[in-house]
Amino acid sequence: MSEIQRPGALYQQVAAAIREAILSGEFEPDSLLPSEAQLMARYGVSRPTVRNAVAALRAEGLIDVRHGKGSFVRSAGQPALTLERRITRTTDGTFTMPNGDAWDEVEEPSTYRTRTTKDAGRFLQLGEEEALFGCDRLLIDPGSGTRVMHRTLIPFTTAEAIPLLAEEPSTRPAEIYGLLTQEGHKLSWTESVRARMPLPDERTTLRLPDATPVLLLARVTHGTDGRPLLLEELRSGADRAELAYRITADKQPTRRTRA
Repeated sequence: MSEIQRPGALYQQVAAAIREAILSGEFEPDSLLPSEAQLMARYGVSRPTVRNAVAALRAEGLIDVRHGKGSFVRSAGQPALTLERRITRTTDGTFTMPNGDAWDEVEEPSTYRTRTTKDAGRFLQLGEEEALFGCDRLLIDPGSGTRVMHRTLIPFTTAEAIPLLAEEPSTRPAEIYGLLTQEGHKLSWTESVRARMPLPDERTTLRLPDATPVLLLARVTHGTDGRPLLLEELRSGADRAELAYRITADKQPTRRTRA
């Protein structure tokens, strides 16, 4: 028996003891946590105290409750999927992206008209309430079962130059890149990544365990003059995916020497 003899709320003391057992390797990753009765006997506390302690550890992300199976120690293993964040242009002028053809669509894309939020406006250099075409996709990687939510936001000014985008906002991004280059744009991209806790619909759709943040990627396609033409948002569970980037050095402009 390892009876609790520390100051502080009793459930917090039990949570601290279980946390130590997890971090020390006594309770291994992916292993089933001892039952409530076993934890009660181990620490000499009541069932409500054990339940509160387990709930606290779930909130920390150390424990994952699987319905009908019990509480498991969260795995600290490698992510299930690596997302290669690069774009390739082929010799025939089309664009390809790693993982681009590997995803299965869980459902039909949802297209709609919307307006810029503060964040979308910042990326697209537009004011709030500017008109956009939008398309949402729910994708799944067949190999790992990883789900991602993909959103495309097309400003009306971009769609005016390419009427197909207004008629079919569900056009895939790689095809949109090709259409933009046909209009004479020399494209470049910027991308930012941040993590935040999921909204309720994101947690349900992505099937996230407790206390799991989402990775939110925002990719902006820029035209020849640097003007933003397109915004893509990708959301994935931080426990399932990692991001990989290929980085090249920018060329410095050649300095002119005076005669």
